Amino acid sequence: MAISLKPLNEQVIVITGASSGIGLATAQTAAKRGATVVLASRSEETLDHVVRDIKAAGGDASWFPCDVSNQDDIDRVARDTIATYGRFDTWVNNAGLSVYGKLDEVPIADMRRLFDINFWGVVYGSRAALRHLRSHGGAIINVGSEVSEAVVPLQGIYSASKHAVKGFNDALRVEVEEVDKLPVSITLIQPTATDTNFPQNARNYMDKEPKLPDPMDDPQDVADAILDAAVNPTRAKKVGATSKINTFVSKFAPGIADKMSAKQAENQQYDEPPRHPDGTLDRPSETGGRVHGTGGVRQ
Repeated sequence: MAISLKPLNEQVIVITGASSGIGLATAQTAAKRGATVVLASRSEETLDHVVRDIKAAGGDASWFPCDVSNQDDIDRVARDTIATYGRFDTWVNNAGLSVYGKLDEVPIADMRRLFDINFWGVVYGSRAALRHLRSHGGAIINVGSEVSEAVVPLQGIYSASKHAVKGFNDALRVEVEEVDKLPVSITLIQPTATDTNFPQNARNYMDKEPKLPDPMDDPQDVADAILDAAVNPTRAKKVGATSKINTFVSKFAPGIADKMSAKQAENQQYDEPPRHPDGTLDRPSETGGRVHGTGGVRQ
């Protein structure tokens, strides 16, 4: 069956990880284009500030506290959104973090914690969204990565979590769209390295400050891809030329892909000691409210 999605200015959109980076860019852009936006994150002070700004600019927005690794939190966001607006039309599972370090050096507890956020957060969010959307129709959009198909050294457990997100997303899409033929679009977004505070929010076991390899894409490009998928049913979107190249090479020339990936080890480190190696794996960041990253700017 053909899936029909509402125009953006008629939608209520829930976005997890909405206090900074891609999630924040998506929320701000959706609000500017007339959507009602629900922002969810652990960073309550930041969310309150962001929502005030959106409303001051004439937008319609609310926020709810949410740790996506907690299923009860996710379910509460869904219930509270329905109680506030009567429905939601698109659910974006965007929240995610990384851990920098070699796979034999990163503690297993941190690996499990990362999967709780990056993978189980997507599972919990998708199931909560589907309970509502299966009868109302709409879109579930999961943010994966180019490393849902490729890999990057020193972020091995992040790569594994994003592979898991793709596997879950693809199976969910087949079950929802092809088997049950529900009026729900399931989309995977696969950005390349994006100019956000992603490295600074990561837990770091390297002896240098982490960074993302150049070139980096603008978070706005990812936000635009997400919002396009909210109105046009889409199987998947790779954002950025590097994402398309790396996933293509990984599939059709894996030996070459391995050598290309290995070269990214040095490109993921600044020549300076770690600034905040604990990151935000176990705590919210109240220094959010920023779409773009600080890059090499010293704090």
